[in-house]
Amino acid sequence: MKYRLLLIATSATLLAGCPIFDEDDDTPPPADTMVSYTVEVRNLTSNQPLSPLAVLAHDADYQMFEIGQPASNALELMAESGDNSELLNDAAVAYSFSGAGVILPSQSDSVTMTFNPDQAQYVSVGSMLVNTNDGFVGETQISLSSLAVGDSMSINMAVWDSGTEANDEAAATVPGPAAGGEGFNSNRDDNDRVSFHAGVISQDDGLATSALNATHRFLNPGARLTITRTE
Repeated sequence: MKYRLLLIATSATLLAGCPIFDEDDDTPPPADTMVSYTVEVRNLTSNQPLSPLAVLAHDADYQMFEIGQPASNALELMAESGDNSELLNDAAVAYSFSGAGVILPSQSDSVTMTFNPDQAQYVSVGSMLVNTNDGFVGETQISLSSLAVGDSMSINMAVWDSGTEANDEAAATVPGPAAGGEGFNSNRDDNDRVSFHAGVISQDDGLATSALNATHRFLNPGARLTITRTE
């Protein structure tokens, strides 16, 4: 009899220490930690509207471009026509965000992005100078690891040449308001590598066939990028 009582008491003690699982418990699992940033780009040119921003959050394996290497088809599309859609839909990019629209000279646009930092630790940003053949401002593989909540970083954005279209500045090939010509063309008739842009020549500096004038010239940097962590 004493043995049976001892066995019952021991069993009760063991049960008391075990968790009770409720099959009907619908409590959601803990949410993934998310981070938020504001990405702002200010146009520093005198007469070069910038196309809608492409803002991409990704891991270390992705690059929007590499200096000295051929541009991807997605980058070529943006650099020649301002169309950011293929960059935004790249399967190698974890999160993508588009700007609200064209950024006029001295104006800015900002994008707020929220994502899981386990899936993206870097950001890349790009935009076309639309009164050029294939010029763009861009920064790629910017590490976000150093930014605490409330911190900001600023980067001067150089103007790059995608190397996919000759810089003839002709009315037929410059898509911006200065010319209204063709945008994207899959035929690559330049050196086929991303490089530092040599700048615009224009009619005023002796290129008689140019649709551009001195106001369309630009200095570096072409834009100012500011990234602020908000959460």
